Amino acid sequence: MGTGLYPDLAKRLRAAACYPVRQGRGSHEIWHSPISGKSFTVPVTVQSRHMANEILKQAGLPKAY
Repeated sequence: MGTGLYPDLAKRLRAAACYPVRQGRGSHEIWHSPISGKSFTVPVTVQSRHMANEILKQAGLPKAY
């Protein structure tokens, strides 16, 4: 499914009621957060903890990595 930090990141996002909206360009997915009310891009190949934390920030969640 994904590589690197994606499986754990997706698990954390789903636990916070975030959900995938659609497939984006290339290896990206578009997710929506009911907490922040925003949509954001999640690469399924996310390797960097900095990128993972930024995604959590966009979702309105605290840092985890």
